[in-house]
Amino acid sequence: MATEASDKHNRRRHIVLNSHPSGGQSPIPINWGADNPGSRGPIVTNLTAEGRHNAIGTHSGSYSIYRALAVAAGALDPSHRPDLTNTAPVTSIGPHRQWSEPHRIVSLDPYGHLVTECFETELRNGLDIRPSIAVTRARLSLPELMHANTSGLTPDGAILLESGEINVTKVALEPVWHLPGVAARFDLEEHDLRRILYEQTGGMFSDLVTRNDLKVFLPPIGGATVYIFGNPEYLVDERHRLTCRVHDECNGSDVFGSDICTCRPYLVHGIEECVREAQKDGVGLVVYNRKEGRALGEVTKFLVYNARKRQIGGDRADAYFERTECVAGVQDVRFQELMPDVLNWLGITRIDRFVSMSNMKYDALVAQGIQVGERVSLPDALIPDDAQVEMEAKKAAGYFTSGDVLSEDDLAKTRGRQLESY
Repeated sequence: MATEASDKHNRRRHIVLNSHPSGGQSPIPINWGADNPGSRGPIVTNLTAEGRHNAIGTHSGSYSIYRALAVAAGALDPSHRPDLTNTAPVTSIGPHRQWSEPHRIVSLDPYGHLVTECFETELRNGLDIRPSIAVTRARLSLPELMHANTSGLTPDGAILLESGEINVTKVALEPVWHLPGVAARFDLEEHDLRRILYEQTGGMFSDLVTRNDLKVFLPPIGGATVYIFGNPEYLVDERHRLTCRVHDECNGSDVFGSDICTCRPYLVHGIEECVREAQKDGVGLVVYNRKEGRALGEVTKFLVYNARKRQIGGDRADAYFERTECVAGVQDVRFQELMPDVLNWLGITRIDRFVSMSNMKYDALVAQGIQVGERVSLPDALIPDDAQVEMEAKKAAGYFTSGDVLSEDDLAKTRGRQLESY
C-alpha cells in the first residue's frame, strides 16, 4: 500500500486503488439477513476503512460529490467523522421479522438508524460507521390545508393543528443495496447485474466487476422520505387501520404546482387521507421516493413535454407513452420491485386503504406479501385540465379505476394544452 502522505488540506497525495484486496486484509464480514446486528455486521465504506471496507461506494448518494468538492476546496477535512451525539431516532422502529428475512429487504440497511446503539463497540474502537437512516419529527405546512381547506378535515390539536399545520414523524433513508438480493428480486444473475451497473455508470465503480467479495453497494441515487401521521406503533398493530400513499418525486408539480400532471393533487389528497385516518385512531403513511420523471430525470421529462405538445395532432392521450419511449427508449424505469422494502423495514404486512391507482406499485406490494385492501382513486375534481391526457392514458394502460376506460378513438380526442397557449 502506498504511503499516505498528506498535503496542506490533509488530502492523500498517493492514489491507492482498491479494485483488488491489498495488504492481506479482508472485508469486515456481512451476513445479510442475520437475526441480530452483531451477526449481520456493520456497513463500512472505503473513506477511512483502511482496506477493510465491505461496501462499494459511499454514503449520501449523489451528494457525496459535493462532499468531494468541499474537500477539494479545503472547506472540509477528509478525515472528519460525524459526531453522532443526540442524533438517535425520536421514536423506536424495529426490529421487525422482515429484517431477518434476506429476500424481504435488499435495498436499504434495516439497522441504518441504529448504528450508535448496535455498533457502539466498533465505533469506540475507531471504525467509521455512518447512519443511512435518520428519524425525526416535523410539522408540515400545506397551503391547501392552511389557506383553503376543502378536505372537510377539522383540527384536533394533536395531528392537525388550528394553524393548519400537521404533526408528523419523518424518516430519511439512503439506498444500501445487497447485490445478490437485488439481482434475485429482478431474476438476474449477480454477475450480470454487476457488469451492467459498471458499464451503465461509465465504469465509475470498478469494484463491481473486480471485487466479488464485496456484496453491498451504496448507489449514487436519491433515497426516500417517509412521513408517518399518528402513532408510529400503529403501523404494525392490526387493531388500527393504515392508510398509505407511495409517491414518486415530481419537482414541477409537487413543489411548484405545474398542472401537466396529477402529482401534487394526488400527493396532497394522500396526505389529507392519512390525516383523516390518524384522526380516527388509525395511522397514515406517505412514502416519497426520489424518482424524478419516472426515474428518467427532469431533463428527459421536459424533452418529452415538448415532443408531446409539438407532435402532429397535439398532446394526445393515445400517444402519451409513445413520446416518452421515443426520447428515453423506455416508458418507465422506476421498477417498483424495490419499493416495498421501506414498508418491510417498517414491519408493515397490510394496507387498509392504498391511495394510489398504480398497478405497478400494487403488484410490487402484493408480490412481497403485503395485503392491500381498498384502493383509492384520485377524485375527478382534483385532476387539472391539462393532466387529463396523463390520467386517461394511464387508466387505459392498466391503472386502477372504478370508472370507465376510454376507447382508442376517445383517447385520441383527449388533448392537452398547446405550447402556444401558455
